[in-house]
Amino acid sequence: MNFSQLVQYFEKINQTASRLTITQILAELFKKLNPEELEQVCYLLQGRVRPAYEKIDFGMAEKMVIKSVVLALNLDKNFFEKEYKKIGDLGETTASFRRQFFSLEEKDLEISEVYQIFLKIAQSSGEKSVEVKIGLLSLLIRQLNPLSAKYIVRFPTGNIRLGFSDMTILDSFSWMLVGDKSLRSIIEKAYHVRPELGYIGRLIKKKGIAALEKISPKLFTPIIMMRAEKLSSGKEIINQIGECLVEPKFDGFRLQVHYKKYDQIKLFSRSLEEVSYMYPDIIKGVKKQVLSDEIIFEGEAVGYDFEKKEFLPFQETVQRKRKYKIEEMVKKIPLKLFAFELLYKNGISFLNKPFLERRQELKKTIKTEKNLDKETILLADQVKVVKESQLDNLFDFYIKKNLEGLIAKKINGVYKPGAREWNWIKYKKSYSSKIKDTIDCLVMGYNLGRGKRVDLGIGTFLVGVYDKENDRFVTVAKIGTGLTDEEWKQLKSQSSNLITKEKPTNYLVEKTIKCDVWLKPKLVVEIRADEITKSPVHTAGLALRFPRLERFRDDKNPYETTTLEELNNFSMSF
Repeated sequence: MNFSQLVQYFEKINQTASRLTITQILAELFKKLNPEELEQVCYLLQGRVRPAYEKIDFGMAEKMVIKSVVLALNLDKNFFEKEYKKIGDLGETTASFRRQFFSLEEKDLEISEVYQIFLKIAQSSGEKSVEVKIGLLSLLIRQLNPLSAKYIVRFPTGNIRLGFSDMTILDSFSWMLVGDKSLRSIIEKAYHVRPELGYIGRLIKKKGIAALEKISPKLFTPIIMMRAEKLSSGKEIINQIGECLVEPKFDGFRLQVHYKKYDQIKLFSRSLEEVSYMYPDIIKGVKKQVLSDEIIFEGEAVGYDFEKKEFLPFQETVQRKRKYKIEEMVKKIPLKLFAFELLYKNGISFLNKPFLERRQELKKTIKTEKNLDKETILLADQVKVVKESQLDNLFDFYIKKNLEGLIAKKINGVYKPGAREWNWIKYKKSYSSKIKDTIDCLVMGYNLGRGKRVDLGIGTFLVGVYDKENDRFVTVAKIGTGLTDEEWKQLKSQSSNLITKEKPTNYLVEKTIKCDVWLKPKLVVEIRADEITKSPVHTAGLALRFPRLERFRDDKNPYETTTLEELNNFSMSF
């Protein structure tokens, strides 16, 4: 397929807000693509050339893209920027100038040709890479028609703005095959093991839906992590799963370790970001203590105070998530990784094996004497529990040790990537008689500060949760109190690279609570509130009463926020 045909589909998608219609448009497009084109288009739809965890991006800020346009069309930079300011959209502005520009180089490139040029742009590095990137993008702008140019300049800035997530693409695969979303569960199950949209799409197109049944873990491709259900008493847990194995719930951050002996180690966060460079102490511990040629396992990283012989609170542990002065922080806040799940070992998937078997094999794999002063990788303690009183006593014991609570695990439960089921149950501290847990929310935008917050540049911020059914974010609260000056500054700082000129199309927001500044979906925060009430203003239909910031959740992506369905379940519990 030619790229000019592809962008016609982009235009159709841009002109509809209906998730079902978008799904059908994508399905129609996917039917017309060959397997290789489908793989490439799946990544382009995300504004990327490869999955996010591979860390291959365009490396072009908006200023570089503008330079490319100016060079391609031989324009005065000031004049272009003046028009851009009037129009308010880089793609529309580029298309407008491109219509006025006659190019002898214009031709109808195929999708694969455009994709390969994008790949060169993304992979270009080192000396003169800036000139190479600008030159290649300029060439595309001259070669493609105005509508294509509109989208070409949006890809490098990550602002493709089509308004849907991976889940809509998974639905589209089903629609492509059978004309409805009945195959979604099969496709999503495979995607959770191998979260590569392009790979999944190409496999379906080439070999059909049956091929997905054979998908298994691949070393250095992160597996979407399983999640736990939540209950608030030992009685509820025993009633739900009966006899179980119990582990402490550490208040740190979860890591997935991929290790090939004598070759490579990669660490992935919950959001599938590769974070290996941040944790040289954990890398060293894995090399020293893991007895396996190939392995994928999970653990919780927690800060440890050697002098006091105690674990550090999350607010201190999370300081290790940084890009600079890493060695300095290794000495200041050493980490301990408590391994608790085995997913893959030496060519064998452990996903469908019962938990007890996974645990026993993990125990054989981690060489540890449980010496916190000498070892970095340890096994989480485990206790078999039969009675609810045992659970409650263990919970109290862990709380006194400054831990977050406990995790009860079903003895014969399997590991279900991406799922939140009753194989794991969280029993956590309760700070409120009405809401027994926090709500993970997406920061959607903010209003400028007034009064004493003028200097901060931020006065209130809007948060929402994920409406999975409609693949969009809906609002639940506008927060203006409960933050320290430092937290306001941190919120403003983390928002600075996420600002977008228009409200993202997958945000459903009432006009009465619009923001001065809109943010791309990226920043997740943990919010505590006194209760949940019905709301005619917030698009979730519910609102958080007396919301306050608990902490920033850099380890979660937007689609791991509390869902609208979960929020409704919260509200029904009181």
